[in-house]
Formats: sequence, C-alpha cells, structure tokens
Amino acid sequence: MSEWLTNINWAAGLPLLRASILLVLGLLIASLSSRLAIRALRQRLTPHVLQLLRRVIFYVVVGLFVASAMRELGFSLAVLMGAAGVLTVAIGFASQTTASNLISGLFLIGERSFEIGDIIKVGATVGEVLSIDALSVKLRTMDNLYVRIPNETLIKSEVTTLSRFPIRRFDLAVGVAYKENLDRVREVLMTVAEANVHCLDEPAPLFIFTGFGDSSLDIQFSIWARRENFLTLRNSISSEIKQAFDEAGIEIPFPHRTIYTGEVTKPMPVQLVDQPGRDRNDAAD
Repeated sequence: MSEWLTNINWAAGLPLLRASILLVLGLLIASLSSRLAIRALRQRLTPHVLQLLRRVIFYVVVGLFVASAMRELGFSLAVLMGAAGVLTVAIGFASQTTASNLISGLFLIGERSFEIGDIIKVGATVGEVLSIDALSVKLRTMDNLYVRIPNETLIKSEVTTLSRFPIRRFDLAVGVAYKENLDRVREVLMTVAEANVHCLDEPAPLFIFTGFGDSSLDIQFSIWARRENFLTLRNSISSEIKQAFDEAGIEIPFPHRTIYTGEVTKPMPVQLVDQPGRDRNDAAD
C-alpha cells in the first residue's frame, strides 16, 4: 500500500486541485460581490436594473475565475477565445430570434416604460411584472397565471402600464330613456359620485353627452380614483347609480324596435290570430 502511494504523481493533481479551489472561490466571491453592489445601489436604481446588474456582476466574476481555472489546467486562453468567437457567430446566425430578443431587452431596460411590480397590459393579457430578463418578461395575471412574453413581442406591441400614475379614470357608459331630463340625470350622477368615498373630488367627475342612441340618450360619466381603489370604485359605483336611478324614477331603457306605417306617429297595430284548422288538428292529435 505504501509503495502504491509512493508511485502516485501528486504533482499532476495539483493543477486540478487549484482549479477546483478557484471555481469554489469564484462562486463565493461572485455571490458576495453582487449582493454588496445591490445593497449599495438599492436607493439609486430601479428594481429591474438592480436585478440585471446583479446577474451581470455574478456572471462576470464567475467567468474570470473559470478562465483562471482553465489556465491552471493548461488550456490556452487565446485558443479558447478564438473558438468562442467562432461559436458565437455560428449561434448568432442560427438563432436570430434569440438575438432579436436580447437587443429588444436592452431597449426595454433603457426605455424604462415599466418596472418590476408594475401592472401592464399587452394585447388581452393583464398582469404584474415579475421579472425583466434578457429574452423575455414574466407576468403574473390577475387569476394567478404565469405568462412569459418575448421581448421582441413587447417592442412591436402596444404596452399599457396601468400602474404608472397614482390615479386612474373610470369611464362609465350610461343610457337613459328619451323622456328623461338630462339636467336631472346629471344631478343624480354627481350626487352619487360625491357620496362614494373612493371617488376623488379633484379631478372632478365629468358628465359628457355622447349622442342619440337607437334606444337611449347615451352618456359617458367619468370619475377618478386612486390606483389602489380603482377596482373597488368600478364595482361599487355601478350599483349605486342603478339604485339612485330607481329612486329618482329615471329609466334605463333596453334595446327595442318600433314599427311604423306611413303615418307620422301612429304605430302599426299587431294582432295575434290562430291559424286556420289548427284547433282541429290539435284535437285530432
């Protein structure tokens, strides 16, 4: 046994040991340095920039230690860099979509149209931004679904940031019968808005007559609420308006059609009659 241990070339294993130590130290230093950088810059940068910076610092430090470890193992860095360059060009031609997403991600970060924690709308998808990564943006929808949207899609699409400003406006479409007095309708709507605790006084509620509809006088009633109270206001104001209209005797019409003959105001009479022979056929059955 002692003879076998004597014959082992311990010097040959030293580079491997040093390379392993470098890799372990690299992981520890990369993790520590990225955390310290985030703590130092937390008050100056946005969350998604901090997240990106943390990843960049971590991978750059790890990459340096990996290069040092490979050098300890006898690999030539010049050859490795040349091979990496050729591989990068080949991958770039083979994955143009990935490259497009990477470039689009840089534009998103630079533009800062939304941040982590914001509520955005992309097409029919509405959700909270969980992360802004190099290739995609991750969302959590209101029904707790996880959605991944490629950065290229975000650059090419219309993106609405619902939580950008502290207040939001709710536009409610209301229709009343043609016999109603619009001044009376406006008074009732303003009273409802004043009574709702989530409706802001400034900006003031807005009453807009939008036109003569097929069955109603069409109105847009616009009210403002703080961002965190928007859904509560949206749900409560409709039922309060319906109750106020009922108490005031204001009719909310349903779509209907009236058939007229050649005279100006007299409607065409309609009378339901039994079909000839129907009773006899029913009796025979």
